[in-house]
Amino acid sequence: MTNQQLGQPHNIITGEHYRFTVLTSRMVRLEYSANDHFEDHLTQIVQNRDLGDPEFDVFHQRNQHELEIVTDYFHLYYEGGPLTADSLYIDTKYGYSSYNNRWNFGQPVATLKGTVRTLDNADGAVPLEEGLMSRNGYSVIDDSHSFIIEDDLLRPRTAAGADWYYLAYGHDFFGCLRDYYRLTGFPPLLPRYALGNWWSRYHAYTQAEYQQLFQDFERDGIPFSIAVLDIDWHLTRVPHRFGSGWTGYTWNRKLFPQPESLLKWLHEHGKKVTLNLHPADGIRAFEDSYPAVAKRLQLDTTAEEPALFNLHDDTFRESYFTDVHHPLEKMGVDFWWIDWQQGTNFTEQQIDPLWLLNHYHFKDSRERHGEGLILSRYAGLGSHRYPVGFSGDTIVTWNSLAFQPHFTASATNIGYTWWSHDIGGHMHGVRDDELALRWLQFGVFSPIMRLHSSGNSFGGKEPQNYNQEIAAIMRKFLRLRHELIPYLDSANYETHTFGIPLVRPMYYDHDEPAAYELRNQAMFGSELLVAPIVKPKIDRLDQSKVTVWFPEGQWFDFFTGLRYEGNVTLNVYRDNHRYPVFVRAGGIVPLNPHPLDDVMPLPKTLAVKIYPGANHEYKMYEHQDDLTAITTFNWDWQHRRFTIKVEDPGDIVPEKRIFQLNFIGVTPFETQVDPAIQKCVTANDNRLIFVQNSCADFGANFSKMELAPQRDQIVERLFDKLRRAQINFDIKELIWRKFLAADTKIQFISFLNTLTDQDLATFLYEIVYLL
Repeated sequence: MTNQQLGQPHNIITGEHYRFTVLTSRMVRLEYSANDHFEDHLTQIVQNRDLGDPEFDVFHQRNQHELEIVTDYFHLYYEGGPLTADSLYIDTKYGYSSYNNRWNFGQPVATLKGTVRTLDNADGAVPLEEGLMSRNGYSVIDDSHSFIIEDDLLRPRTAAGADWYYLAYGHDFFGCLRDYYRLTGFPPLLPRYALGNWWSRYHAYTQAEYQQLFQDFERDGIPFSIAVLDIDWHLTRVPHRFGSGWTGYTWNRKLFPQPESLLKWLHEHGKKVTLNLHPADGIRAFEDSYPAVAKRLQLDTTAEEPALFNLHDDTFRESYFTDVHHPLEKMGVDFWWIDWQQGTNFTEQQIDPLWLLNHYHFKDSRERHGEGLILSRYAGLGSHRYPVGFSGDTIVTWNSLAFQPHFTASATNIGYTWWSHDIGGHMHGVRDDELALRWLQFGVFSPIMRLHSSGNSFGGKEPQNYNQEIAAIMRKFLRLRHELIPYLDSANYETHTFGIPLVRPMYYDHDEPAAYELRNQAMFGSELLVAPIVKPKIDRLDQSKVTVWFPEGQWFDFFTGLRYEGNVTLNVYRDNHRYPVFVRAGGIVPLNPHPLDDVMPLPKTLAVKIYPGANHEYKMYEHQDDLTAITTFNWDWQHRRFTIKVEDPGDIVPEKRIFQLNFIGVTPFETQVDPAIQKCVTANDNRLIFVQNSCADFGANFSKMELAPQRDQIVERLFDKLRRAQINFDIKELIWRKFLAADTKIQFISFLNTLTDQDLATFLYEIVYLL
């Protein structure tokens, strides 16, 4: 066995029937086996046990304890014998709780929650499984029953006994997640196209309809990178003797007479394609692939003997991929949507079929295509190695939407960062254009943006199905998703390489009470704070309200550039056109200004939004064919200097890349460009264009640049809000005149306190706060 499987030998403490391994100064493995048969293989969950060389002390037979292990972060006490709540306990060296700093073996740990297998039929919140992050500062993983992985194959474990991991990371949630990934494997790097918009619908399209659908999207300027075909791509009406048509691998030629032609056309239009699978019924005699499968498995074809689904069996597994799926991939299928709904494992010797499907499908995808990708369900700890997940069939209600942000963010607490939801909700519910819009806007700021709906004839999520205003906003936000791909793909690289998640709860960055209380709010990458709208608007104000906690510092509205002072909890209001997304002071956000372009090539032009108020460095990572380029943007606000440095050893960055630098929320300024790049820079109204070619890296100083006054913009915004509000004209006029006449904030706030309409008062308070 290697150190990767066991850990460093000098980190292992053994005795009568026990083996403890200090993996880090904050993580220890706890094993007990009555027959001294310990598990040395990698498992479903654990992929690496060599996490370094931590410092620790070991004491034997001290203070009537069989064993003590002490690090800077925990103190383990073991009395000997089988591991029980009486024989083993661990104290954390943190003061996060007055009375919950001790864990007795086997005791449940209250955490900040993780995720759950599916949201099928959910109409609002569902109970979540436990995660790794805890306000008490510790958590545990029980790996006693997971299967082993040997030569990349899943097998039942033969070692019986306790196999647990104790983690004492306090409130260092980034550190906890990083070491969890070191233990269990880092999330793979997603293909760039997975970060764009996905189109999916449970609907029996014809080939002509499907092609026309994407032509309509192109006509309307709506970008999609992935085309999903649900169950009706294959035969679903089969002879009764074969049972259900839920499982299938044979194209329905009545709907798709020339599937090769359709797949080729979709590829030519920049789309990757995935097909839905329900594999439980195996391969039956009506399938096109049945003769090849029957030959390999030596089935009785005269009796129409089926190939029963059994991924445990090596020969079936070989036939499943080689004879069934690979021919479809040669036709143009890029990856598979594995829609397993038939339960979990039934005995200790049977692994969850969903685990088998995820593991082997992702393995096959990676081996054949380089970058592996599947769409499947969450199957427990370790599932983050098989992205991406889909959450299942939620009900179309505001209650469902209200749960999605917390559900998405808390999944990071178990490392499952690439969730895909049915954006807009899947089934039932009522027609609600506002709900559809707010859900779509949330989808733009979700890990994966996949529109999906049921087969109801009236349930399609095409923007043109909604009223004109809503449709126009939807199109704008779908384009925004593709504009964000440089930012998203950089975060994708950081997740894979450094274990830094794209979406994380606020308490990862800010250990303050408000960060735990406002659980829907989350960071979206390093630069953006998103506070989703999950309730209907206040009709008489024509505005939606959401409570936002702004951490200390300054924050800028991503869409308007308006500046908010932090260290405050504030009700903010947004009309349909805007969404509560904020950029920290100094923030740098790279965008693709041509969102209708194919997402796979690195963009030749980058539009970079740059926000004032603080020094900041942002690294943008780009990758192609195992090569990586790093563009470092450095914003020295104190000295008003901005620089760009490109490291591209593999020459993957497009030649003569254009940087459109847009400085947000600042006064007009004068530019002093480094002499070596003067010929490569043009300036125009707080915008610079830099063409990277033979020039040196970009560097420029800006004199007279200050935070821009925002009163004029605030006045304009207040007038627009009042104009839209469905309230008494005289009240509008009174508010307007009081605002213009007020010499100070206090005067206007005093007036607001006299209003009996509290919604109206808090609605106006946001405006006052911005002054």
